[in-house]
Order: sequence, then structure tokens, then C-alpha cells
Amino acid sequence: MKITRYSDLKSFGADTLEILLENEVQNNLPISFILNEQGRDTSDWLLLSIKDGGGGVVLTAAQTPPFSIVLYETGNRPNRAAVRLLSDELKAMGAAPPGVVAEQGLARRFAEAYAGDSSHRHMSMNIMRLDSVSKIEKAPGFCRPLREDDLFYTPYWERAFSEDCKTETYSIQENVGRLKARLGKDSHYIWEDGHPVSQAVNGRNTPNGGGINGVYTPPHYRGKGYASSVTAELSRKLLERGFKFCYLFADAANPVSRGIYRKLGYYDLCVFDEIKFKK
Repeated sequence: MKITRYSDLKSFGADTLEILLENEVQNNLPISFILNEQGRDTSDWLLLSIKDGGGGVVLTAAQTPPFSIVLYETGNRPNRAAVRLLSDELKAMGAAPPGVVAEQGLARRFAEAYAGDSSHRHMSMNIMRLDSVSKIEKAPGFCRPLREDDLFYTPYWERAFSEDCKTETYSIQENVGRLKARLGKDSHYIWEDGHPVSQAVNGRNTPNGGGINGVYTPPHYRGKGYASSVTAELSRKLLERGFKFCYLFADAANPVSRGIYRKLGYYDLCVFDEIKFKK
């Protein structure tokens, strides 16, 4: 086997994009790296593949510092030799990713090879896909796009969502900037029942899939169907825009949220683990 390190997205994508698209929802992260629609500076990105004797890619790896390295085994076929080679190469390079994000089995095998006992599972997420929206009883109220006058409370909702889901958090001022960028984009939707009660956000789309994240309802409004209604409406809008499917990540430790999404028509594809390495 041979390991290849890429200096640019074009060559990395030429070798890996077609393979990643075979499991498009599962590989939404590395696909978004390759597409780089936000035009991010890629000079410090770590882009690698491991090829077998015939030149076929068996393992793809991508890291956008300071985040965890993202891995995919072609066809989800376990390849312990490739995982070991990647682990050894990272150590030889002096690379020190803070963790790994991958399908659960792969994440655990890489963590064992790279960090041994010096790691811990940060979170487990179910990746779920929807092809058509099921009929549900709509909650009282209606769905509407984000408005400028929502910016007095949505930065706090964004912070609470990140804390609940153990994802990267931003300052309130940073959240204000991120939210302002969504105004007029029809990507952030609010469910209103006399006043705002829930939200859902479209982000990180793939060539065929509309991604949904940021689904949040303040605790005192939960249990009334608001999250289901706003997620169903956003899913419907994305399919109407021409996406073949929608997808989202759901907390594997939260059966309530997964149950809500299944009622909407979402189904499980796989479980992702993020495993953090001790410094």
C-alpha cells in the first residue's frame, strides 16, 4: 500500500470525490471540504489517501485544523493495514489531530492504533436520511424565514444548541455575524406560535442532498411538536428546490430526537463517533 499526501484540493478530489459520493450522506464532511464553496484557505489542511497495490483508494483522510481528522474506508470495507499505515504516517509527520470523526467501527480502530488508551468518545451521532416527508400533525403556528428582528434572541439559541450537542461554540457576537450572513438566504427557518418557539437551519449541502442542522427548541417550549413541524417544513422546501434527499445528524444517546425524525420519514444510515485524543 502507498500513502499520498495532497497539496491542493483539485488533486485530492480527483482521486477521492467519486469514491466519497458512493456514500454521499456519510461523507458530507470530506465532500464539503473538496467543494470548498466558502473559499476557505486550505494551506494548512491535511489531505491524504491510501491506495492498494492496484492504485485504488482504500482509505481517505482529511483534516481542517483545529478540528478532528475525518476518515472513510472505501465501501465501508474495514482495512486494518491501511489504518495502521495512516496512524504511523501521521506520527512520522508530527501531525497531531485532536481526534477522529468516522463511522463508528473505523473511528474506534483508528483511535486504538493512533492513541491506544489515551482517547475518549466525545459523541456518537446517527446519520439519518429522508427521501420524502411523511404526513404529520402540524403544531400550532407557522414557518417563516429568519428576519433581522430575530437577531436579539437567535444568537443565544445558537449557543444553547452548540452546548446541547457538544459542538463548537461561538461567542454571542460571533453568532450575530453568522446569523446576519443567513438573512435573505432562505436557509434559516423559525417556527412561530404567537412568538418564535423553534428553529431549523439548512447547511453543508452535498451535490444531491440538503443538510439540516441547528434544530433547536428552548426547553420550556418542548414537547409540543414545534421541532417536528419546522424540520418537516424545511425538509419539504429542500426537496422542492431539487435536492434528491435531506440528511441530518441526530444524537445517538437521545432516542426522543431520533424518534421525532423517524416520524418525519428519516431513516438511519450509520453511526458516527467522534473520539478525542488526550494531549
